Amino acid sequence: MNILPIFIVALLASFSHVNAGDFCVGDVSLPAGPAGYSCKSVAKVTVNDFVYCGLAAAGNTSNLIKAAVTPAFAAQFPGLNGLGISLARLDIAVEGVVPMHTHPAASEVLLVVQGTICAGFISSANKVYFKELNKGDIMIFPQGLLHFQINSGKGKAIAFVSFSSADPGLQILDFALFANDLPSSIVEKATFLDDAQVKKLKDQKDDDKN
Repeated sequence: MNILPIFIVALLASFSHVNAGDFCVGDVSLPAGPAGYSCKSVAKVTVNDFVYCGLAAAGNTSNLIKAAVTPAFAAQFPGLNGLGISLARLDIAVEGVVPMHTHPAASEVLLVVQGTICAGFISSANKVYFKELNKGDIMIFPQGLLHFQINSGKGKAIAFVSFSSADPGLQILDFALFANDLPSSIVEKATFLDDAQVKKLKDQKDDDKN
């Protein structure tokens, strides 16, 4: 029996299934799962699902870190759902900083469009890669690695970032260590900090959340 025609038919069928839809605009009225949002009915999809204007306005930098991140992830921009890409706007006031953090699900590309930003990341071998970036400069941050951005200039800094996921995730190191329910005694052992310093940092993070 010649199985080649059967194989070809099965292969074409699998391709037609994979390419059955050109996109999967997220239905953000439903909970997101590990693979993203469920697809909105194609009959309800409009051009507005593929256009997002939320990055035009500056974020509010009147906060502890003097910085703001305005996301355009699948939750804000449903047309990105399932495409493996997303963006965000980064505004950093003078002396502002985006503290050490990671994106567990994505690598990041940063493009400076105004001001000067000192940015860097730490490899899994604890080697630090950092550089002062000016307008037009680009830097990449590999997936899952700790990284930061600091306004190192004399005026406001603005950057746009892109991610290799529609939902890159975010974990800020300071909050992960101190804005949690672990007893201070355990945090002290895990971080080698003394009791007074841990309590001070926990109190600060509690204030930040309020």
